[in-house]
Amino acid sequence: MSVRRLAKDQPASFAFAKATKTKLDWWIQKYPEDRRQSAVIPGLWLIQKQEGWVSEPAIRTLADYLGMAYIRVLEVATFYTMFMLEPVGSAALIQVCGTTPCMLRGSGELMKVCKSRIGPKQTLSADGKFYWEEVECLGACVNAPMAMVNDYYFEDLTAADMNQIIDDFAAGKSPKPGPRVDRVNSAPEGGAQTLTDPKLYDGSAAKPIKKLPNSEPVSA
Repeated sequence: MSVRRLAKDQPASFAFAKATKTKLDWWIQKYPEDRRQSAVIPGLWLIQKQEGWVSEPAIRTLADYLGMAYIRVLEVATFYTMFMLEPVGSAALIQVCGTTPCMLRGSGELMKVCKSRIGPKQTLSADGKFYWEEVECLGACVNAPMAMVNDYYFEDLTAADMNQIIDDFAAGKSPKPGPRVDRVNSAPEGGAQTLTDPKLYDGSAAKPIKKLPNSEPVSA
């Protein structure tokens, strides 16, 4: 596992937005009062949704709010790679899967596009709009190669698709997530290939259940 450290440049302070604090309080209420620290992961996630990343002042603020030692929240934030510890793009955070199925299907070409359009891995683009990184399996292997952009999966990608996605986000658009081929979710391209007989679903092929001897229900 790689070493994860806080960004060198940090903001002077952090404050919960009203909506963030309301949602955090909702999470805290799910736990007994003496277990409010269990809301640390939801709290870090809400901070990231508010700011785009998790800063050192935000970690301290959350620790104080949950009654935790600062180091305990820092341990959680640095352990889970879902938490970004440095500023990310204002338009898009692109996470390209680099695990074997995606690599075999061409994720290396997607990374080449990101390098040429954004910069080296884990680097903010010059205009501050984009940030990209290589990540481990995102669990959409059948739709490889794929990438998660902000909160959504973009699948069955080509280099041209990645270029277009970056162009769209740069222009302020919201490209549609999901597969880039003719499939629904993880179904085969072109539609289902098996279990296509309508009789399987309209009840016409159902056979009556035979009553077995001595099958009367037994009273309690």
